Amino acid sequence: MASSRATDPLQQSLSDLDPALRDTTFVVVDLETTGGSSAVDAITEIGAVKVRGGEVLGEFATLVNPGRGIPPQITMLTGITDVMVAPAPRIESVLPAFLEFARGCVLVAHNARFDIGFLRAACTRLEAPWPNSAVVDTVRLARSVFSRAEVPSVRLGVLAPLLGARVAPDHRALTDARATVDVLHALLERLGPLGVITLPDLMQAERAVDPARRRKRHLADGVPAAPGVYLFRDADDAVLYVGTSGNLRARVRSYFTAAETRGRIKEMVLLAQRVDHVVCATRLEAAIREQRLIAAHQPRYNRRSRNPDKTYWIRLTEETFPRLTVTASPPPAGTPALGPITSRRSAQAAVDAIQAAAPLRRCSGRLPLRPRRTPCALYELGRCGAPCAGHESADEYARHVASVVALLGGESTSLLDDLRVRIERLADAERYLEAASARDELAVLVTSLARAQRLRAFTSIAELVVARPDGAAGWELAVIRHGRLAAAGRATRGTNPVALAASLALGAETVLPNGDALPAATAEESLTILAFVEQPDVRLVRATSGWSQPARGAGRWEAFTAAASTARAAAQLIA
Repeated sequence: MASSRATDPLQQSLSDLDPALRDTTFVVVDLETTGGSSAVDAITEIGAVKVRGGEVLGEFATLVNPGRGIPPQITMLTGITDVMVAPAPRIESVLPAFLEFARGCVLVAHNARFDIGFLRAACTRLEAPWPNSAVVDTVRLARSVFSRAEVPSVRLGVLAPLLGARVAPDHRALTDARATVDVLHALLERLGPLGVITLPDLMQAERAVDPARRRKRHLADGVPAAPGVYLFRDADDAVLYVGTSGNLRARVRSYFTAAETRGRIKEMVLLAQRVDHVVCATRLEAAIREQRLIAAHQPRYNRRSRNPDKTYWIRLTEETFPRLTVTASPPPAGTPALGPITSRRSAQAAVDAIQAAAPLRRCSGRLPLRPRRTPCALYELGRCGAPCAGHESADEYARHVASVVALLGGESTSLLDDLRVRIERLADAERYLEAASARDELAVLVTSLARAQRLRAFTSIAELVVARPDGAAGWELAVIRHGRLAAAGRATRGTNPVALAASLALGAETVLPNGDALPAATAEESLTILAFVEQPDVRLVRATSGWSQPARGAGRWEAFTAAASTARAAAQLIA
């Protein structure tokens, strides 16, 4: 029933690192059935050919007793009769043998939805596991290679002679499988010059890709399979796009396949003339280099990280009766302030939340032409140039300012408690929309406070050396100074990580604090490094000082922000 001239290769999968097509074993399969529905019809014949590198390794062919009569129109098409299949084995005997024949191989079929659909349905009925094999459809592949003007029909009987197949298909399983082998090889020959040389390339090639973009595949030549940063450049050597990956080769190649669906990036690839790369010791180093390169080159096709310094801060103005203000400049060290905040909208939401519990004046101080009849106490005192609501005395205003200063400095969260009580009162009064709005504003405020307090504690450390397992019995090392990555390296298996960490620290970048709230790096870089350091498998090697956060800081409100996020998501689903 089956013959083989070579030992089956080891199990292959799409997770392997770029398996080349010449090293990939394919099993090209074709079925004959009693009809077109895998739900009600049955298989009458299986034919399959195993090939690798253009060489036939084995064939599998058998009739199958479907357990029912074959319709006359099917007999006229295939020539298979009830008499022929009567002595043939049933599918429960044939299917295990075929799955063993195809084990570890990529399945190929002409109109794979039909053939693979029948095989999967048979597995389901027999309660047999379906192998997690990659599947290539030569119909879809042909449609990606030829236009309809070139090839109006991709039926096997039309395509096989057009591509010079040595076997003429005749609606018998093994013959059609042999013809499909020739079709597959002809398609691979046409796709090779377009850069389709690996199994992932072939899987993507089933989807239509602009030939002009696919021809640029040579730009990935020489890019290593290592972590790092890549830069697409145009004819004038200007940087078009900067990205990062744990596998530079695979990531850069993906831009020339159907895996890339973003319109602006497709446009970028057509303009690109060269791809540069920088190999990095660790993924963290690659992420930081990417951010710095984007900030330096301002590539027009990057949207993220182009303005890493564009953050916002909430602080009190330096007036007798201070106001809350949103500014884009980091305040001097020691000044009570909340930040960095990544968007002005979030900053304003945090201000609105604070104002709800501590109603500081919002006016600018200029005298209005027609003041209201009931101005605030500060206006009556002549200390405020515009009316605003809610102040009975200057002492009350001072208490509000003190609560805000304590909140921004991480000394107290009593203001947050007041805001939560306000939300509960709104809910008790069945003012649910107002309560939800207040909840979301409080969540933004708490998140911003917690991030700022974590970042302030982190960037105050002069030097921090950390290590993380690399998954290959080695360690990824990072030297961090005032929140800036000063050095990175990898201690491979057998290398003393402590000695390497000491060596990295000796040669690391000198970083001096400059007195700002973020002493030595952009907020984006420091937050990226902090997220890395806070992972559970990261180990602290050395620190020049202790690492602590306010005991009564916003970090204690983590459960509230999680619940608020869940409630907000549920409300969006309902809406």
